Amino acid sequence: MIPAVGAYLAWGLFPLYWKQLGHVPPIEILGHRVVWSFVFVAILVSWQRRWPEFLRTLTTGRTLAPMLVTTTLISGNWFLFIWAVNSGHVTQASLGYYINPLLNVLFARVFLGEKLRPAKLVAVALAGAGVTILAIGEATIPWVALTLATTFALYGLVRKVAPVEPLTALSVETGLVMPLAATFLIWNSHQTGAPVLGASARDTAFLLGTGIATALPLLWFAIGAKRLRYSTMGIIQYLAPTGQLACAVLVYGEPFTERHAFTFALIWAAVILYAADGIRAGRRSARPPDGAEAEVSASA
Repeated sequence: MIPAVGAYLAWGLFPLYWKQLGHVPPIEILGHRVVWSFVFVAILVSWQRRWPEFLRTLTTGRTLAPMLVTTTLISGNWFLFIWAVNSGHVTQASLGYYINPLLNVLFARVFLGEKLRPAKLVAVALAGAGVTILAIGEATIPWVALTLATTFALYGLVRKVAPVEPLTALSVETGLVMPLAATFLIWNSHQTGAPVLGASARDTAFLLGTGIATALPLLWFAIGAKRLRYSTMGIIQYLAPTGQLACAVLVYGEPFTERHAFTFALIWAAVILYAADGIRAGRRSARPPDGAEAEVSASA
């Protein structure tokens, strides 16, 4: 359980990291995140001798096509999250990641034809009501939350049907966009006269650290997903948006009005219903004879 908890706690505290680079344009942070994530993952791929698998994925249409889609989705998701944090929209970002698992349920029904139990249908409806109330009250659509939730849900959906192992998939996703990211960083440095690796030693350390900050929680997640029941992972995942919301309100003083409280109350009710249904389903399912935990797939 420790790796899974570590992964979601890290994602929950991500705003604290990106805020340290708040003076750096989000597109530059994204460029560094892509480049150094690929470097870090490439080391792991070399250690596990998976370069043949990496090359097969790049040269096979059946695997390359979905990887191009997931690369686009995760790059957009990363950029928007960084922008949201450094633009004072952490509360909306946390709302997006509360909604995301419920949107996964809806996508599973629409795109994969999976049957939904009544409890999950009610959970999705409650989440939808919460978002609608916030949109009406604020006279604006919470587009940051909805875009983050949708892009990550679509990312998970495509990764679920793509026949690519998680570490290889991450190396391909970052590898596909890495040349563009590196070229942009060099071009931007030439245009602005600013050093590629930041204007100070502190900036350099944080920019280089984006690779580890991105890849390490994903690997922890993959380890946890293999060891824990799906219902357990379904509960632990809410540590991430809870941490983000705590950062938004308690650390950065973002507004949390009565309308926000009502919206999040509906979201949390949906979360509790969703988690309780998952626990009941897990208890009803047959367990392995030796009592070992059932393995679940990771779509980090």
